[in-house]
Amino acid sequence: CAGLQAQNPGATIGGTVLDPSGKALPNASVAVKTEANDATVGTATTDEVGRFSVAGLPLGTYSIEVSAPGFATTKRTGQQLTAGGVENMTISLSVAPVNQAVTVEAVVSLASELAPSGNTLDARSAKTEIPQTFIKSFTSPVSDYTEILNIAPGTFGINPNGVGLGQSTTYYRGFSDGLYTVTYDGIPWEDTNTPSHHSWVFFPGQWIGGVDFDRSPGTASTIGPTNFGGSINLLSPEVRPDMDIRATASYGSFNTRLFDFQFDSGRFGNGDKSSLTVDLHQMLSDGYQTYNYQKRVAGSLKYQYKVSDRTTVTLFFGAVDLWTNTPNFKGPTRAQVALYGDSFLMNGDPSSPYYYGYNFYHVQSDFGYIGFNTDLQNGWKFDNKVYQYRYWNKQNYENSTTAISATSGVDKLNGYNKLGDIITLSKDTQWGVFRTGAWYEWAYTDRYQIPTDPRTWQDAALPNFHEHFITQSLQPFAEYEYRATSKLSITAGIKFTDYHMLLNQFADNGKTVGNLGGAAFVTHNANYTGWLPSADARYRIRNNWTAYAQYGEGNVIPPSGVFDVKNAAVETLPKPTLARTYQAGTVIKFNRWTLDFDGYYIHFQNPYLGISDSNNGGQEVWYQTGPSNTKGLEAESNILLGGGLSLYLNATVGQAKYQNTGLWVANAPKNTETVGLTYQKSNWDVGGFHKRIGSMWNDNTANSPVLNQAIPIDPFNITNLFFNYTVKDRSVFRGTKFGLAINNLFDNHNIYGVVAANAGAAGVAYTISANDQLMLLPGRSVMLTITGGFAPAR
Repeated sequence: CAGLQAQNPGATIGGTVLDPSGKALPNASVAVKTEANDATVGTATTDEVGRFSVAGLPLGTYSIEVSAPGFATTKRTGQQLTAGGVENMTISLSVAPVNQAVTVEAVVSLASELAPSGNTLDARSAKTEIPQTFIKSFTSPVSDYTEILNIAPGTFGINPNGVGLGQSTTYYRGFSDGLYTVTYDGIPWEDTNTPSHHSWVFFPGQWIGGVDFDRSPGTASTIGPTNFGGSINLLSPEVRPDMDIRATASYGSFNTRLFDFQFDSGRFGNGDKSSLTVDLHQMLSDGYQTYNYQKRVAGSLKYQYKVSDRTTVTLFFGAVDLWTNTPNFKGPTRAQVALYGDSFLMNGDPSSPYYYGYNFYHVQSDFGYIGFNTDLQNGWKFDNKVYQYRYWNKQNYENSTTAISATSGVDKLNGYNKLGDIITLSKDTQWGVFRTGAWYEWAYTDRYQIPTDPRTWQDAALPNFHEHFITQSLQPFAEYEYRATSKLSITAGIKFTDYHMLLNQFADNGKTVGNLGGAAFVTHNANYTGWLPSADARYRIRNNWTAYAQYGEGNVIPPSGVFDVKNAAVETLPKPTLARTYQAGTVIKFNRWTLDFDGYYIHFQNPYLGISDSNNGGQEVWYQTGPSNTKGLEAESNILLGGGLSLYLNATVGQAKYQNTGLWVANAPKNTETVGLTYQKSNWDVGGFHKRIGSMWNDNTANSPVLNQAIPIDPFNITNLFFNYTVKDRSVFRGTKFGLAINNLFDNHNIYGVVAANAGAAGVAYTISANDQLMLLPGRSVMLTITGGFAPAR
């Protein structure tokens, strides 16, 4: 008998624990008990994907008891365990009764789990985390990251060609694109000539597993080229522990088609140490605007290898090939909208400068990194990411809106390659955590614009400009998080920023630097440095209630365009501009409601702005717009009404004004409000979101210098609806999904931006012109999605 028992090590009971919405629940406690005498024979805690496993059990009948803070304890009885084991059971928990929710003060809050976005109890600054569940269920399948961010307090970003169908930028707290850092898995990415970001390339929505949006310069360890206004941190999807295969087809308005294939290997290899996820997709669309055609082909791969329990290696690579007919001008004129409707952008007439055949992009990008993360023991941890990425934007466009000529077109290139490394070393002790490390990046850029005949694409002999440059960025940092008490932590740090630019400007036709006295090129050697301190304090008032206060500094260097002067004669090298942020806030989480609230004050030296000087032959002139002050309040909350139904709310009120004049900063709404109603239960994810953007101002950039607070922009509203049914059980067809997305439900066509035609004058009211270029909300769009899911039993 002893020999036979040794050959039978026992069977296994395993499965997945879900919350009432069907979402995996980590850190739940599982106890396996004998049915006969209720004796506990095994325990486990669910992992990050809600899985648990208790092995070595004799054959028999058992009960499984599952508990988690904020949820009612659930007990499953009569589970018969045979020699084959039971490893695919699913246990769903329900919300604890209200009286329990009040006394438990659970850190695991169902209202927080079901929230579209929100801060965390570890908050040290005002930020919003947007989970993958929101991205998958409550955004259009063709959305990019700018549209995902619209759920966050105070933010707005509109694509006039339709959701995900062109370049879009995000505004918040008076900051525009290029005044904040955007990262992917902690790696910054931006243009090299001036920090700007490209929503339609690099990282489609299919590659985004979540967003950590920090509306502050962060701490000293927050690296990036433009932490001037904050950081938008995009996260890649997690590799799954089990195999899943999904094929998706979406079709909707503007003849938009998306075909997507996703494969998750689950754990495989010797010791189940490897995991792989792959995404391949194609997006095609005619676009909302006339002739603004889009085509995107993309693929990504993420591989993880668990060397040991303490060490993980991650490999990511993604590539995008994009074709589009988007022109260089911002939008249709008032006269064109009156004649042809607000969807007009281009036409099919080769005799017209608005002919779509004279306006097209071809953008290629790729991005990859190798990450190494290890626990060195005794509190030491080491993380390293080596990365590369490439952006190659080849554009041809008609520059004149009145007549076609042999030089009215432009042959344009903006291409760069980057290599970088991010190293972080930390030491955790009973008194606190010390972090140090550095970010280094090397970049090579080739940029030009050449006059050309759009009918033949025959280039002129000399360019408008042509430049090559190498940029090197270095940011070493050190910070210490001191645990003053069990509830209070204080963090202080310092970061040194060093940017070096070696730029060659070639002789041109006089539009930028001129003939340079017969020289082939002029070399500029620019170095920008600065010290950026940060400090914050976090106090855990109760287990479910945190308060914080923060001070941080961020900077941004001048763009390469500051060297675009006659004969490349730069008299004085400009300095980086600085932002100082002061903010405080609180985060509260109960089972049935959450609240994030913060107030902020920011003093920042506004960055350089380039305008065309009509008094100097149209020469571009760069200047600083002057210091400004931004202050305001932000709030975000999710309230669980019951039965999977939640009410989501956020609101902001504030102002961003220039210090010397009292005039408003452009694209800074006085207030914003969002109301959302979601139903997330079992297989259903249904939601409706209404966002209002309050009144704001645009600058008049036709004037030299630019006129601030010149063009009033009225409030506008956007309402979106989403319906999803997903197979979420443990069947082999889990992941199968039927979805319907409706953006701009009420088909609003408001103006959200104006490029003035008339220069105007200071103190004189803006004069409407038929030639003003308008940026308009795209019309209603509807997308139907069908996903076939297949998950073989492990």
